[in-house]
Amino acid sequence: MKLIIAIIKPFKLDEVREALTVLGVAGMTVTEVKGFGRQKGQTEIYRGAEYSTNMVPKIKIEVVCASALADRVVEAIQASANTGAIGDGKIFVLDVGQAVRIRTGETDDSAL
Repeated sequence: MKLIIAIIKPFKLDEVREALTVLGVAGMTVTEVKGFGRQKGQTEIYRGAEYSTNMVPKIKIEVVCASALADRVVEAIQASANTGAIGDGKIFVLDVGQAVRIRTGETDDSAL
């Protein structure tokens, strides 16, 4: 099993969710986060005054899937979240040792 963590632009969330639904991904966790990378923050105008923020709003998506599906999930996220502009985000793939469904006690792939 793989844990896929994607940091994307907030307005791309619906497109990513639709792309993952087509692949058969049954669930995901979505969190609103803030951070920066090469963007180094952004400049905004508020009430006529310009100011800089060092943290940019992003969406963090976490998906656990079977190892065989992981490459397709990464490709779907990359294709649907891409705008071609700086700050599109990053995708991380990690191994998952065990998963347990609390309600039924199912484990590993059957728990997904």
